[in-house]
Amino acid sequence: MNFWDTSAVVPLLLGERTTDVVRKILSGDRQMHVWWATEIECVSTIARLEREGIEPSTISAALQRLSALREDWNEVSPGSLVRDTSKRMLRVHPLRAADALQLAAAWVLCDQNPSSVCVVSLDERLRHAARLEGFLLAPSAIA
Repeated sequence: MNFWDTSAVVPLLLGERTTDVVRKILSGDRQMHVWWATEIECVSTIARLEREGIEPSTISAALQRLSALREDWNEVSPGSLVRDTSKRMLRVHPLRAADALQLAAAWVLCDQNPSSVCVVSLDERLRHAARLEGFLLAPSAIA
């Protein structure tokens, strides 16, 4: 089972150097699990690029891809367990709030058995915390 951090979802939407790597991971397991605000984080990234002058057709295509992915992914809902776990994550790891919430959502998804879930992330800080918590990681290394 794969839990997808937003940093790994964005290359599925926009052509980046890591796009092929994350597409390969997705092709191996089409079932995406994400936290409830992943869509918002993705739109935030797309909107920033739009303000920076990226072609309107690229923006439109990215939003369409996001909509298609969202139709099939499973979201970990917010709740007291995610909130409480994220507070622990913040005290134990040097994470930003959103990253702590994502890692807490993965923790809730795996029913507190982290070796049963692979965290798909391109964010080094989040990957480090996930590794320390006992999660599997993909990709195995970031080029």
